[in-house]
Amino acid sequence: MNDKIVAFIKDNKRKYTTQQVADHFKVSYDKVAALCTRRKLRKYILNGKMVAEALSQVKNEENEMREPTEAELNALREECKQYGIDAEHVKMFWHKTKKISMLVMAQERPTYESVRDEIVASMRKYAPKYPKIKYPKLGSHLLVVDPADVHIGKLSVLHGSRGTYDIKTAVDMAREGVNGLLAHAQGFPLERILLIIGNDILHTDNTNRETTKGTHQDTDGTWHDAFITARKLYIEIIENLVQHAPVDVVFNPSNHDYMSGFMLADSLASWFHLSEDITFDCTMVHRKYYKYGQNLIATTHGDGAKNADMPLLMAQEAPKMWSETRFRYIYQHHLHHKVKVQWQSVKDYPGITLEVLRSPSAPDAWHHKAGYVGAPAAIEGFIHSKEGGQVARLSFLFPDRHA
Repeated sequence: MNDKIVAFIKDNKRKYTTQQVADHFKVSYDKVAALCTRRKLRKYILNGKMVAEALSQVKNEENEMREPTEAELNALREECKQYGIDAEHVKMFWHKTKKISMLVMAQERPTYESVRDEIVASMRKYAPKYPKIKYPKLGSHLLVVDPADVHIGKLSVLHGSRGTYDIKTAVDMAREGVNGLLAHAQGFPLERILLIIGNDILHTDNTNRETTKGTHQDTDGTWHDAFITARKLYIEIIENLVQHAPVDVVFNPSNHDYMSGFMLADSLASWFHLSEDITFDCTMVHRKYYKYGQNLIATTHGDGAKNADMPLLMAQEAPKMWSETRFRYIYQHHLHHKVKVQWQSVKDYPGITLEVLRSPSAPDAWHHKAGYVGAPAAIEGFIHSKEGGQVARLSFLFPDRHA
């Protein structure tokens, strides 16, 4: 019998739970569980993380999932109560009769299609038509606005001055920081604005509250809450910035939200596609290059190439821009605290400056345990003169909060 159970589990990799296998062979749950442990079969058993995969394979007679009846919900609550399980956290369960075994959704959850339809409906309702803006006489300065590592969806509940960091806090700080940079930049006549987006704007990248590579995170709200909130925040920021000067938006892919971050950037480009005053670079290239007068600016998240390799990469990947500029800068993210590195090509000739930007995001439990605390929370930006390079660094600090 044991060999038959083992063969069945291996032949049906990740299709059945331990209880389903036990029911199939009419043996106890404990017998199958012990056998899986002894024969190292746990990787073949369907667990909570794999249920999403099973959803596409399990269908009822009408070829679709259905909501539970009140009788089924009452039965579920009784079973959960017996085993000390919070029924409110049960997302789905198996309903079995003599004729059918069916996976039932215990709670209504949004699907990709529902979130997509909400975005499309929102766009249509808003009908974003942006007429060409007639600016007063434009100046000769570029404002770089770089809200780095905002991590919308992150949850941090710590004692001390940092306080709670959640979706609302992230949005409030990003909004306040960008407005603060605009206030700091008032003394400079602007010609254009470079807005750098991405860089872990979202904290997770799937429905399991994990990063792109599967690292579990403490989160506030759901993945779709974070996505929609981030989209609304970016729209507000861009609409605000474009009132001051034409805006060039550059997207940097990042490690927490490699997939969803791109989808967010692409949705923004679609939203503003009728505007003549806003441009987008939303490709998945890790290192982006932007030329403004005598300035060559590279932006990257910072989880890829080594810092020491960045100057040579800049020269190789953007040779034309390199040859046409005298002042070169690399704006990097990912670390959440300030780092500055300078390379000088020859004496009395401007070299290359790499800066890692601060973040408004608070440390979560893991960062706190590891001791990665104490850096000032901030939103940062820069002013570049068209012919004279970087002339000012702008920081909007949150003095009562520390990363």
